[in-house]
Amino acid sequence: MAQYRTGNLHCSPRKSAQMTETDLAATTPATPLATLLTAKLAAYRGALAPCELDASSKEIEAFVSGAAVHDLGWLRRVAVRGEDRFRWLSGMVTNMVNDLAANTGAWNLVLNAQGRIQGDLTVWRDGDALELEIAADQYDKLLAHLDHFIIMDDVELVPLTLDATGAATGETALGLTGPQAGAVLGRLGLPELAEPLTAARAAWNGHDLRLLRGYGVLAPHYELWVEAAAIPALWQALQTSGALPVGTASLEAFRVAEGIPVYGIDIVERDLPQETSQMRALNFNKGCYLGQEIVERIRSRGSVHRHVRALELTGPIAVAGAELTLEGAPAGHITSAAELPLAAGSRIFGLGMIRGEAELRNQPLTYTAGTATGTARILAAPPTL
Repeated sequence: MAQYRTGNLHCSPRKSAQMTETDLAATTPATPLATLLTAKLAAYRGALAPCELDASSKEIEAFVSGAAVHDLGWLRRVAVRGEDRFRWLSGMVTNMVNDLAANTGAWNLVLNAQGRIQGDLTVWRDGDALELEIAADQYDKLLAHLDHFIIMDDVELVPLTLDATGAATGETALGLTGPQAGAVLGRLGLPELAEPLTAARAAWNGHDLRLLRGYGVLAPHYELWVEAAAIPALWQALQTSGALPVGTASLEAFRVAEGIPVYGIDIVERDLPQETSQMRALNFNKGCYLGQEIVERIRSRGSVHRHVRALELTGPIAVAGAELTLEGAPAGHITSAAELPLAAGSRIFGLGMIRGEAELRNQPLTYTAGTATGTARILAAPPTL
């Protein structure tokens, strides 16, 4: 069984002695898909979602060599409306907004004036419409942050996936991930998108479906957005077309293997953009935005002294926060770790915040898990699974 960062992803809900499962359900909304399935649920990215749907080895195999269909009901969408929407949003995020082509998106960091990361989101352009895509666990914080900077601007932030009570409504999404995802879409009469961060609209089974291709390292990642009432039929159709249903535990393990950091886990509020190693979130030609002065100062005066790096671990599975050392000296710490049960044998991957001097030496780092020790190797390129 894979193990994950901070222990907040388990296939039975984690709770304190004072918190019952009823309390957890009351404070963490279930995704629309979760309400349909008889499955183990766990909190994931701010929502209760199906955690396991098959043996972990089968689920990982679907990501690696087939197609996996999974819950994305923890994603939220917000429309950015008003005459000033392009100018205002461009001033709030780190990546391109004004020059986004129709039916494309860009992943962004949201900073404060000191250049510290407040969260992340994806900006999508649909014609002349702008939308934000935000994980549920960041939704309230980021909307409050953004709303604070709407002063004299003709801008309105309109939730598209929550009703007035905070319950999920309207459209929701399923994910389709894996090298065979395009073939599954073709069997449903849906287009395969050639490039990440592109989008298309299609009619499916009498429903208007919005298809997005997200960022991926080891496999294509698709999002299929439809009205919540269509989720049962779409869930079944994707399986009939060759996709294996998988839970969030395997989704999280595959994320770690891809080396994609998540805000609140691998990236936290004190971090600076260049420390994340995710230069895909930065555009240095877009004009002014909140925190840009710090980003530019780092670029012009030199690099930061630590980075998030992808790791492969040999030994026990490390827990989040485990210290990494090099010849007894501090070298950083692990932020995520997961074991993948692969056909050729299990492998353990991780992400960690690594000090610059340890990176330069490019030697295996040491960590401790309980009474056992292991080594972590910085990956120069994505792994071959």
